[in-house]
Amino acid sequence: MAAGRAPLGLRRWLSSPAPAPRVCVVGSGPAGFYTAQHILKHHGGAQVDIYEKLPVPFGLVRFGVAPDHPEVKNVINTFTQTAHSGRCAYYGNVTVGRDVTVPELRQAYHAVVLSYGAEDNRVLGIPGENLSGVYSARAFVGWYNGLPENRDLKPDLSCEAALILGHGNVALDIARILLSPLQLLRKTDITDSSLAALACSKVKRVWLVGRRGPLQVAFTIKELREMINLPGARAVLDPADFTGLENAVKDAPRPRKRLTELMIKTALEKPREKPVEAQAAQAAASREWGLKFQRSPQEVLPTPDGKRARGVRMALTRLEGSGDSARAIPTGEVEELECGLVLSSIGYRSLPLDPAVPFDTQRGIIPNSSGRVEGVPGLYCSGWVKRGPTGVIITTMNDSFDTAQSVLEDLQGGVLDTSPSREGFRAVESILRSRGVRPVSFSDWEKIDAAEVARGKAAGKPREKIVDPAEMLRLIGH
Repeated sequence: MAAGRAPLGLRRWLSSPAPAPRVCVVGSGPAGFYTAQHILKHHGGAQVDIYEKLPVPFGLVRFGVAPDHPEVKNVINTFTQTAHSGRCAYYGNVTVGRDVTVPELRQAYHAVVLSYGAEDNRVLGIPGENLSGVYSARAFVGWYNGLPENRDLKPDLSCEAALILGHGNVALDIARILLSPLQLLRKTDITDSSLAALACSKVKRVWLVGRRGPLQVAFTIKELREMINLPGARAVLDPADFTGLENAVKDAPRPRKRLTELMIKTALEKPREKPVEAQAAQAAASREWGLKFQRSPQEVLPTPDGKRARGVRMALTRLEGSGDSARAIPTGEVEELECGLVLSSIGYRSLPLDPAVPFDTQRGIIPNSSGRVEGVPGLYCSGWVKRGPTGVIITTMNDSFDTAQSVLEDLQGGVLDTSPSREGFRAVESILRSRGVRPVSFSDWEKIDAAEVARGKAAGKPREKIVDPAEMLRLIGH
């Protein structure tokens, strides 16, 4: 054999293309789809399979975004393009951790990315939290948005006053849905049953309560402006809460400054300073909403029979420190607010998926560095389970691109060994079959989608969501 020449078989092996990297993404919300999109775009050979526990895709775009925000849901078009890629496949109706384990997925794929979001909510941890009439924002949003697990919520809307604990966009979404004129909601994809319940609602007043002050609210100006301009409802803000704040926000970042200025203007504006039409609308408004600050819930108070909520006792607080890092310290004073409906909007929470995956229960995230799961090579995470349940869709997009970049770097740098070919879905399919699980394909979803759109059209809505997974599966002949 000539010196320096590799034997023929070895030469053929060296020049043969490496097997296509097979990547699995768990969760089909924005984090999952953006991760898949970035990998497919920047790696010409990668195959990406997306697994989802529900038959239907898109996660919080379908089940979290408010029904009256259809423009936010346009990202579904981008996700659909990704799903139509020849190198991408969608498998719905598969619960990872139960139907197939993470170690089994790691056997079948070169890389596994966990993007399954936050399927629980933070609890208040106060007496009375489990009384009838108290709901988590997550369950309430899931109810009006058709999330199967919340379809039987049946919230009691027979009281006049509702109290929402939290000052984020989700809290404002709920307040807006509770107070919106029905003719506005009828044109959205809100579920039929929640529309019927809201039609009988007696709720006239909604208070949004936060532990800290106006400078710490988490909602954004767009949501606040929508609330201020909501037909038939008037804002009740206490001018005393805003005294001296003009100076405090002089040097604040522009978004915070504009948001605070809008609250101040709304609080201080005298009715006669408004345009005539606005004055008339305010006088005619039969519903109202307001922001309450520096109040921390201590107890949900029960009705005399001990079964239902009748109000909330709150500790008044003072702030230590300033800006986002300000802390609310109880002053010792308390106040009671009467209300028959209490909605807790203090944040979502991720849960551990599989004993094989490290999980930081304190922070509610998978410990990671740029999306690489600590101590488990080949395992990644993106979205809320990576960084915590904060931010809007664009935040999740950037975060998912960051994780996808880590996967691409590890493929390029040889950290992920792609020389042993992996079977991907072929291996998973036989596991699922042995466990009696039938996955739902993206074209199956498109049949469900078409049925929802057709039902909606008949009612003058963009779609009528099917809320029962069994009905979804019947529709596609499963």
